[in-house]
Amino acid sequence: MKASLTGKTVLITGATGGIGAATSRELIGRGANVVVTDIGLEQVTDLATELGERALPIVVDVTDRGSIDQAVAQAVAHFGKVDIVFANAGIANDPPLTVAGLTDEMYEKVIDVDLNGVWHTVRAGLPQVIENGGYVLITSSIYAFMNGVVNAPYAMSKAAVEQLGRALRTELAYRGASAGVLYPGWVDTNIAKIAMHDPGPVKELADHAFRGPLGKTITPERAAKAIANGMEKHSARIIVPRRWVPFSMLRGVFNMATDALMQRDAKVAGVLERIDRDAPGA
Repeated sequence: MKASLTGKTVLITGATGGIGAATSRELIGRGANVVVTDIGLEQVTDLATELGERALPIVVDVTDRGSIDQAVAQAVAHFGKVDIVFANAGIANDPPLTVAGLTDEMYEKVIDVDLNGVWHTVRAGLPQVIENGGYVLITSSIYAFMNGVVNAPYAMSKAAVEQLGRALRTELAYRGASAGVLYPGWVDTNIAKIAMHDPGPVKELADHAFRGPLGKTITPERAAKAIANGMEKHSARIIVPRRWVPFSMLRGVFNMATDALMQRDAKVAGVLERIDRDAPGA
């Protein structure tokens, strides 16, 4: 079943990033109200000004539960309700490093945003979603089922939030509400830029591991259309681009095979040695 987004209120975290901003524009185009939240005042204000009167800018730190609670309260006061919560805020280590090269502080920063921040967002928005028969969408990643080499904290968090979304969908069903998981592949955002465009060993690794169509990025606008379609349908999963669907469906066999290949790959070993050698504090 498909329901119009016209008049629905969607709260988005990480709204000024590539996927968040493109989705905000797509939703406005489909008649929704959009609560654009992010860490920077100037960024959320500029985006809301661009989007017009159906956009509400709110500064939010997803690592602070009180901050996102307040944002939900402001959204309800302004629009009357929140129908959809899009837990989209996320970061990755820059530069990507192996587990041996990361500091505890680097690890904790990513986990705090990408895992705890999603938890805070879901918990804060859930009463509204339940009351309004709404929908929660959680941004995971193809890294929920891909090897997280040189990106372990990011991959860990994306695998974890996938499980949150799946459990939540079952738990909400009897209440008349729903949840889904977004699995973006390589989208042309700042996170992807590090691996796919910046010269250096990380790009060499990405080029070697993700060959042919698997290494191609898509625009945030293409992702946004899939996201908005999924919101209309309350989809269980949104995998974009669709070329990643078979890898998700066959992840058991695929993971065992690719893990074994990567462990024996001389090119991978050489690149990892260079990343460890050049790591801060090495």
